[in-house]
Amino acid sequence: MAQTARKTNWFAIWVTAGVAVALVLVVVLVVTLNNAATPKPLPTEVNPPSSAGIDSETGAILVGDGEDRLDTYIDFMCPVCNQFEQVYGAEIEGMVDAGDITLGIHPISILDDQSNGTQFSTRAANAAYCVADADPDASLPFLQAMFENQPAEGSSGLTNREILDIASGVGVTGIDSCVNDGTYAGFVTEMTEQTPIQPGSQGIGTPTVAVNGQVIANSTLPPAGELATLFE
Repeated sequence: MAQTARKTNWFAIWVTAGVAVALVLVVVLVVTLNNAATPKPLPTEVNPPSSAGIDSETGAILVGDGEDRLDTYIDFMCPVCNQFEQVYGAEIEGMVDAGDITLGIHPISILDDQSNGTQFSTRAANAAYCVADADPDASLPFLQAMFENQPAEGSSGLTNREILDIASGVGVTGIDSCVNDGTYAGFVTEMTEQTPIQPGSQGIGTPTVAVNGQVIANSTLPPAGELATLFE
């Protein structure tokens, strides 16, 4: 007796194939999203900014034109820097607007090891130079907005896209390649190594404050509303 020919279950085959294709697409999508979210390694070559609003020798982003000088060294992931901004930020801005001081902002990176390998501190500092290079007047608003959106220490930090959105929020666009390519990352590293050490400290810390070129201990900062007494 001849055997009955087996019927091919094409429905099951097509379902299995469809599931396999779907799984491949999911894997590709996950890998693509992970690659997009993970910044590429930052360059190490030193490219000093050329903007007139940036002192390429000290790394200071200059805001205002007052006779007295206040320099602040900050890391955008540093929670104490954010506290400093909340306590003194409006007062400093008022002194700049009044023409009393020139503010020198030094974005440095000492907390890269606190951002799960994304080098957020360096990327954020690099972006600050990108903003200052494009529009010096946006430097202080960018700093303020970055602290308003500060990621938690120990997190992966903000993505480059999120940083660019913050820059756009203060009116600066067209800096995508500068931010994504880490144009000033090597410069950030070099300037970080030159950060002065405040009295009583054993190493570089943030925030570090200098008044007319003299680095002071944070413990000597006056109460909010009395920052002008530093220049008396």
